[in-house]
Amino acid sequence: MTTVTADVIIVGGGPNGLMLACELALSGIRPTVLERLPRPGTEPKANGLLGQVVRLADHRGLHEPLSGSPEPPRPNSAYFMFAAMALDLGLLDASPVYGLAVPQQRVVQVLEERAHALGVDLRRDHRVTSVAQDGEAVTLDVTGPGGDRRLRARYVVGADGAHSVVRKLSGIGFPGVSYDHRTNRTAHVTLPAGRVDPADGSLTVPGHPPIRPFLPHRTEHGGFSYAPFPGQPPLVSTTEWDQPAADGPMTLAEMETSVRRVLGADLPLAPPDGPGPHVLRRVDGGNTRVADRFRDRRVFLVGDAAHVYTSGGGPGLNLGLQDAANLGWKLAAALRGAAPAGLLDSYDAERRQAARRMVLNAEAQSALTAPGSDTTALRELFTELLTRKQVVQHLADLTAGTDVRYAMGLSDPHPAVGYFAPELTLLTATGPTRLADLARTGRPLLIDLTADHVLAAALGDAPAGVDLVTAEEAVPSGDVTGLLVRPDGYTAWACSSPAPSADDLAALRASLDRWFTAPAPGRMDLAGRTADAG
Repeated sequence: MTTVTADVIIVGGGPNGLMLACELALSGIRPTVLERLPRPGTEPKANGLLGQVVRLADHRGLHEPLSGSPEPPRPNSAYFMFAAMALDLGLLDASPVYGLAVPQQRVVQVLEERAHALGVDLRRDHRVTSVAQDGEAVTLDVTGPGGDRRLRARYVVGADGAHSVVRKLSGIGFPGVSYDHRTNRTAHVTLPAGRVDPADGSLTVPGHPPIRPFLPHRTEHGGFSYAPFPGQPPLVSTTEWDQPAADGPMTLAEMETSVRRVLGADLPLAPPDGPGPHVLRRVDGGNTRVADRFRDRRVFLVGDAAHVYTSGGGPGLNLGLQDAANLGWKLAAALRGAAPAGLLDSYDAERRQAARRMVLNAEAQSALTAPGSDTTALRELFTELLTRKQVVQHLADLTAGTDVRYAMGLSDPHPAVGYFAPELTLLTATGPTRLADLARTGRPLLIDLTADHVLAAALGDAPAGVDLVTAEEAVPSGDVTGLLVRPDGYTAWACSSPAPSADDLAALRASLDRWFTAPAPGRMDLAGRTADAG
């Protein structure tokens, strides 16, 4: 039998694969990453991060290099869009919608630099041609610059995109919906002088209200958007339905004609300035699909290999990078022999829940942006509902991914449990610090904010691998006096009492056991397994 050559092999060196590699390295595991491209791609793809993933980036110290600013992320408290209808985020007490305008190439660059600094083995120009697993490891046949090789790893993760070779060769289905009647066109352009308002950046098109940058605009004939990303030429996009198939490569004249059909007005477009690379593409159809399982024994899927969506608003990286954060610490615990029973299975359960919410998001937005007077009537009704704070909150949470609440195994959980940890500034023995700064180690945190540090006294020492932080809240809110935060940023236990009860402490111990304490040798769970070693 071929000798195991790595603990974890990640197939795919895009943002999700690199994020997972960094998460594993933070936990002391040095994965091997196989990327089929000989060098980082230059084709423009995603243009930013949206939603809860921005706070995750902050928890890992990635926000500053990605944003270019030492300031922590701030939510969008003005306007956003759902299905090209305005969400007035100013109605909310606290907006959950965070955004970070950064090209995907920059995300990959920052993550690759971090991966190298953490000792990750990144191998470019390597293609996987077969996947086979047994009870001990996964065997990959790989073609690379040195010829054909056979590699063997205890676990393999497919982070190789929507057309994932790992998923296909593992026999994992990818059911969903195809939209073969829709055509999307996108191009970097130069817009006519005088059409862009210098005050607010809105675009003037005859017969339409000012079109706000980055916010989709729907007509009876399709959709249009205009995005002036910093340091790039303006990006314009259209969506049309039931168009005849086009032959040949996309052209700027085709883009201009599509804009005229959608808006019913001329918008002259000139070639973009600068060296590029520039976007000029046509995509016929689209897919919203979710793999029928995210784990097949020793094989896992993350990112687009596990789920793809046709809706706008940046769901792909929001989900994919959080997949990586969810799986990384669990996989590392299993490899160290420190995984409680069922820990690896929780990856599929939790991230599938998030994927299903995004399916709802994608398909609802698709229905609400389709052409037709019946859709227009439905949108008018939605517009009336969007004057209500509760409706805006619901859709903002759906957009940001903050409506996903994991089941943490507690019978009567605190309202914060299951959600991403709240924003807190803590006064510790070494001075004020944000919870996000403490999370940069990738280790679980037990935050004791009780007046007499009751949690620390009751537990003695925190379990191995859990960092105990005694502090006071800089701006006391009364919402929490204790938090157990998993490495992926989600709250596993919380309380609000200044003097936690015996039941509170019992729930804390149960939560520590559930997530961070491996069973003693020979101790089995209800399924007869000793741990998640395989």
